[in-house]
Amino acid sequence: MSKIVIALGGNALGNSANEQLTKAELAAKSIANLISDGHQVVIAHGNGPQVGKIRLAFEETSKTPEDTMPFPECTAMSQGYIGYHLQQAIDEELVARGLADIPVVSMLTQVVVDPKDPAFANPTKPIGGYYSETEAQKLMAESDDSYVEDAGRGWRRVVPSPKPMDIYEKISLKTLVDAGQVVIACGGGGIPVIYQGSRYKGVDAVIDKDFAAAKMAALIDADVFIILTAVDHVFVNFGKENQQALENTSVADMKKYIAEDQFAPGSMLPKVEAAIDFAESKAGRRAIIASLEKASETLDGNSGTTVQM
Repeated sequence: MSKIVIALGGNALGNSANEQLTKAELAAKSIANLISDGHQVVIAHGNGPQVGKIRLAFEETSKTPEDTMPFPECTAMSQGYIGYHLQQAIDEELVARGLADIPVVSMLTQVVVDPKDPAFANPTKPIGGYYSETEAQKLMAESDDSYVEDAGRGWRRVVPSPKPMDIYEKISLKTLVDAGQVVIACGGGGIPVIYQGSRYKGVDAVIDKDFAAAKMAALIDADVFIILTAVDHVFVNFGKENQQALENTSVADMKKYIAEDQFAPGSMLPKVEAAIDFAESKAGRRAIIASLEKASETLDGNSGTTVQM
């Protein structure tokens, strides 16, 4: 049986707390199928819609910019309540299958990033609410934050998206996994931290959850890394007459497709890049990109795009 890390997209969990409860139950069934088959499972999740709502809530109720909740704390909050929903849903599903002796735990996770990462000089990830240009200019004058116009909908704050270097809680994470527990970690890509002075300090940034999950998979020596998304396969020539679903492919071929601009930035491209990172991190590892509903079919090659060296 395999040690598996699953990366679950934040959009797959809906746009409200009530919708998230329902969708967490759907995700739990797919995850429980893998656990029932004897696999050891660790789950990471996105938080894009959720952390944006948390940040916006604080922005709308704060009297001054200084009152607004710092972004690392917003990420921590999203880890807490998304992890809580997933933990309850997976536990309930396991109990229903007679697997009540398998503990499920969610943990706040700090992910170490490099303060010299080029991403810090080029913030690109939109967060929080929308503002008029006048409001955005005023906010920029009052702080060091950057705001950009976002697709005609208004101006939004943008933050850096650095690559993950390490997981601060990796020893605790490995201990829980080795004890046979189902662990939910690296939520929203993790709380980004840098080493400053004599401690780690949170920074305003967003780590791509797929890259963080790939790093976690490598650190715990997982056999398989599964990225669950909205489609059954990765496609080349997507949306064209010669569209083709990829089933079993190599790292070299995926790098060739990236050079051909086959994958959309901010959508499929980071998933493919994260899959490559894991697949080439150690001989024998494989990464799979597949749909949530068919997660349990991926290991037998009946669904999804498998990437190997």
